[in-house]
Amino acid sequence: MIQRFHGTPLLHGAVHHGNTVYLCGATAEDKSAGMGAQTTQALDKVAKWLKHFGSDRTLMLNAMIYTTDMSQIGELNEAWAAWFNGADQPTRAAIGVADLGPGTLIEIVVTAALR
Repeated sequence: MIQRFHGTPLLHGAVHHGNTVYLCGATAEDKSAGMGAQTTQALDKVAKWLKHFGSDRTLMLNAMIYTTDMSQIGELNEAWAAWFNGADQPTRAAIGVADLGPGTLIEIVVTAALR
């Protein structure tokens, strides 16, 4: 059975199917923050969503990262590595895009397994 959560006229914030949860793009709340802080804030938001579904960062399968500034990929990677703190990491791609909205430097879309 497919369950959809946090729906809008355009999308759902999360979709649960079987032992997998698919999360929409997470962004930082503080749009004035730099790349590292925005990365950490977005990942913290992902962690809250995963916890809601009975998952956590160790069960992340895939992350698609969209960023408006690939020149800051080093700062993104540092924040990413610190957030995982040695835990197993998912497959990942970082894709440069033209725009994510005012002040948004990064958006992270995650697929994760459930316990």
